[in-house]
Amino acid sequence: MSVTVDPAPAISLEDEVAHLRRLQQAGRHEDALERAGERLGEFPENRDLLLIAATGLRHLRRVPEALEMLERVERLQPAFSQLHQERGLCWVQMKEAAAAIESLLIAVNINPALPASWKMLQGLYGLVGDPANAATAAQHVATLAALPGEVVMATSLFSDGDLAPAEQIVRAFLLRQGDHPEAMRLLARIALAHDVLDEAEILLDAVLTLAPDYRAARYEFAETLIKRQKYAAASVEIERLLALEPRNFDYRTLSATTAIGLGRHDQAIEIYRGMLADAPASWDVPLWIGHALKTVGRLPEAIDSYRAAAAARPNFGDAYWSLANLKTYRFEDAEIARMRQQEATETTGLADRYHLCFALGKALEDRGEYAESWLYYERGNALRRSESRYAPDIIEANTRLQIEVCTAEFFRLRSGWGAPAPDPIFVLGLPRAGSTLIEQILASHSQVEGTQELSDVQRFVLELQGRDPDPDHPSYPASLASLSADEARKLGERYLADTRAYRSDRPFFIDKMPNNFRHIGLIALILPNAKIIDARRDPMSCCFSNFKQLFANGQEFTYGLTDIARYYRTYLELMRHWDAAAPGRVLRVQHEDVVDDLEGSVRRVLDHCGLPFEQACVDFHKTRRSVRTPSSEQVRQPIFRDGLDQWRAYEPWLGDLKAALGDALTTYRN
Repeated sequence: MSVTVDPAPAISLEDEVAHLRRLQQAGRHEDALERAGERLGEFPENRDLLLIAATGLRHLRRVPEALEMLERVERLQPAFSQLHQERGLCWVQMKEAAAAIESLLIAVNINPALPASWKMLQGLYGLVGDPANAATAAQHVATLAALPGEVVMATSLFSDGDLAPAEQIVRAFLLRQGDHPEAMRLLARIALAHDVLDEAEILLDAVLTLAPDYRAARYEFAETLIKRQKYAAASVEIERLLALEPRNFDYRTLSATTAIGLGRHDQAIEIYRGMLADAPASWDVPLWIGHALKTVGRLPEAIDSYRAAAAARPNFGDAYWSLANLKTYRFEDAEIARMRQQEATETTGLADRYHLCFALGKALEDRGEYAESWLYYERGNALRRSESRYAPDIIEANTRLQIEVCTAEFFRLRSGWGAPAPDPIFVLGLPRAGSTLIEQILASHSQVEGTQELSDVQRFVLELQGRDPDPDHPSYPASLASLSADEARKLGERYLADTRAYRSDRPFFIDKMPNNFRHIGLIALILPNAKIIDARRDPMSCCFSNFKQLFANGQEFTYGLTDIARYYRTYLELMRHWDAAAPGRVLRVQHEDVVDDLEGSVRRVLDHCGLPFEQACVDFHKTRRSVRTPSSEQVRQPIFRDGLDQWRAYEPWLGDLKAALGDALTTYRN
């Protein structure tokens, strides 16, 4: 008779790492190093195993090998604080005080919750005769010692990007101990990292009730209010901080951001100019000044400011791209030569490189040097795509779910739901499809307020998705079906209340967030009388225009021709569904038709919105208002045809785009 022995349960890598750390704490460094080496054969890029191995090598006085191991960690995760701490400890063992201080400072700047680093810095500064910095390090040691161990541990994990274990530790601590300002602030920071802004706002408000003099928490509270576009409330918090520290650079930056959010661009420019006077070598501040000047149409001053930013830091790619992104700026030979040199320099960082590539692509396009322009556009997109986690499958799955959930029957059963106010006019579609032109036309009407790309609908979507959404089984859009009539009305009322800050006394306002086309079902449910306009453009023109545009944030689909084509086709599929499920709800405006028949298109848009015709809408380029999109300078000129067929100069390189678009090339008007 044979006896079957069940195999021992497999130990997870996480449990093994915890076991190896316990071995090191017990001083069994040889055992920990040997086992870590074995597991590294299976997981050669695991940062925790590499760090354990490096720590073991240091304790065994094999410091050069430890430093080599840490170089492997740095290639994988350069902002991992504990690798810099361990490197500092290696330099201590080699009696290299200056190098040790440098590494430990990097560690604590990434992660201030490292008691071992602060203690070592205190001793090192004393050793090199720097009592002021030794006292600062001692103060940090005392601050951390006064905090509960769980809060220090969770803060350290958070600083290194380990959000899940940090949240688990701090929530358990708060459940056990009750309110604790530092723990609550950490939980708010975790919520911010997850973009759960409402929870962060509630937590930070509670922290300030417990500790009203906690400046770091008030600063983060103001930041959260800004992210929620509650600029008026944020301004109150920032003024309280500025009353305590009028020259604080971070507080003034937030103050300017709030002023821009409230449409007070001249006030923001004044704040920035004051900051520049205090920090004349800055390169960021001139860039911010340039953005504000561009927004209000003060183009010559914006150009001077962008040039000043580039002069302050010669490889500052964003300064050159900001000049290119004016669309009307033409680079001089010397500027192009500098951009080429900086882009080719090995020490130029990734973000600066792709900004320079997009700027060079535009500069050479303007000169008709299309082959080389294409090379830079292609390189810039490849570099930008390398840091993106965009997954087209998720977008396409969401489209299928929208079609399944938001049927004609879905809308019929919920007729009359939502907030009845007709105030919003949603202008949506793909980026670079003419939505800014439609916005400018409408904002030229005496009854319509032009605002900006509002994120309120996107925030509602995040709420409906819930924390840590599962891409394979998302809660949204299925969660739309579980909303009650009362919940739908309250969401609509929240939208109207939260957007009030952008409005004057005009009865209608524009929400020009292009990606809202994916959420027309939600919009129709919570705002049944809102007007919706779909800005559409010929697929080759639209897709190529996206490919050569470097967006400040979002629009991750634009950095590969195949991804752009798939997104365009998904957009067509979803818009066809909205036409079928809610016929007549969306007005489609073809960009080429607006160019060919401006007045006729204006009348059609105004009729859809229930607005009387006004000549100012035809003369839209005369309207003075702030415009924050890449098309800002184009909509300040009379309408022109020059941009319609720009893609044709690049046709030799766009075969993959045409193939991926397929029948969308001919059916996009259907």
